[in-house]
Amino acid sequence: MVFKRLLGSLGVGGPTVDTVLDPGAARPGAALTGRVHLQGGGADFDIEHIALELVARVEAEHAEGESEGAVAFERYTVGGGFRLAEGAEHTVPFSVPLPWETPVTELYGQDLGIVLGVRTELAVAGARDKGDLDRLTVGPLPVQEAVLEAFGQLGFGFRSADLEYGRIGGTGQQLPFYQEIELTPAPHYAHQVNEIELTFLAHPGGVEVVLEADKRGGLFTEGHDALARFTVGHQDVRDWAAEVDGWVRQLIDHRASYGTHASYGHHDGHHGGHHSGGPGVGTAVAAGAAGLAVGVVGGMVAAEVVDEIGDFFEGDEEDEGDEG
Repeated sequence: MVFKRLLGSLGVGGPTVDTVLDPGAARPGAALTGRVHLQGGGADFDIEHIALELVARVEAEHAEGESEGAVAFERYTVGGGFRLAEGAEHTVPFSVPLPWETPVTELYGQDLGIVLGVRTELAVAGARDKGDLDRLTVGPLPVQEAVLEAFGQLGFGFRSADLEYGRIGGTGQQLPFYQEIELTPAPHYAHQVNEIELTFLAHPGGVEVVLEADKRGGLFTEGHDALARFTVGHQDVRDWAAEVDGWVRQLIDHRASYGTHASYGHHDGHHGGHHSGGPGVGTAVAAGAAGLAVGVVGGMVAAEVVDEIGDFFEGDEEDEGDEG
């Protein structure tokens, strides 16, 4: 989805900007490539800088309840310092590194309902305008895909995915939010847990895998959350189904070894307080090679996903226009 808009802060006759990302899903820690196309306006303009900003739709919990909004999590300057002649066309290619913790927005080509965007800022003669916003698609790293596929092979199903504002204490988390992937339990674990929530925190040396189980209560005990954290290398070769099954067994059977929710020092967020009442937009993910059970709409991108992406971009553009 590409939005092309006249620079409102410069008025009629200003240049226009159109950013086009190269096709295909990007990967965390890898290069994001594309081109910024400029079309000159009714006069010569000095282009001071061209910047790209990564933004995400993030949920936040507070005393009044839950809300969501756009959070910028990375910024790059990709050009500037030249004069754009009247009516002239100019293209600026770019290649910038995505943060390692950039959330995954798709799995096997199916949308997870995560909304990321690349916003282009053009500074001209002292005026700035964020006049172009494009959807960013990010696929999983090989080891992330291997872990998700293992969950599918074990019979876990995909419920939903979202971005939560806050930090997971005791981890190397860098971004101000984290991705939470909610999984329905495999049949042989259904009597012990309501769901498992999975967070990947990637870095150059590997990936931290944070798991949380919403454990069911017994006849004389209440349900509670259990947390565990594991680290894997990018090049690790393992029997991933056996590995992940071992993680789940440790998470469920040996809670005391890994600490409670509070011991992980969560701040301005949570990792387990939000539990879906049923299949969300994430059920659009196809079972595919992962084998993840998908509930209702397997194989098709839910209309809600498309609508939410459009609303997010349009609302963001209106806010920027108001600021100008």
